[in-house]
Amino acid sequence: MASPSAPMTARITHLEMTAPPAHRVQMPQGQRLAVLRTKDMPLAFYRYLYEQVGKAHHWLLRRDLTDADLSAAIHAEHTEIQVLYVEGSPAGFFELDLSRLPGEAEVLYFGITPDFQGRGLAKFFLSEAVFAAWAHEPERLVIHTNTLDSPRALQLYQRIGFSPYAWSEETVEPWG
Repeated sequence: MASPSAPMTARITHLEMTAPPAHRVQMPQGQRLAVLRTKDMPLAFYRYLYEQVGKAHHWLLRRDLTDADLSAAIHAEHTEIQVLYVEGSPAGFFELDLSRLPGEAEVLYFGITPDFQGRGLAKFFLSEAVFAAWAHEPERLVIHTNTLDSPRALQLYQRIGFSPYAWSEETVEPWG
């Protein structure tokens, strides 16, 4: 196994969906859930969610951005972020990149925080992300996962309707 500071190689699976699914996944019962679109999300809250969801998977795109660069990215007109709340607590988020519309929309980030994993929320929340993206009427929707993500991510994406179309590799610096 690599030492904590050694770069890792991640195999990336690129997936696409060319038509929206026929049905939304129903909201799980027994918990009070809310999915809210953010407007001008505070940077500290975004960084909190990004770390909670992404640290275990070594997410890197937004990890070291300055406040100005992060603000420009997440407050851009072509960025849509929605947060999942469970019983009032933030439990995950997704971020859509709509900058390549009308041709393509991308689920740039999607995940559930560790405290809320294993509660049957992921399929429902991913369905919410997919339908939020299709509301912008792209020609196709893309998402990417890699070998550092949850081992169940690829299966979940395929069950919801995504199909692999390409593979690549990337060198990733571990999250300290």
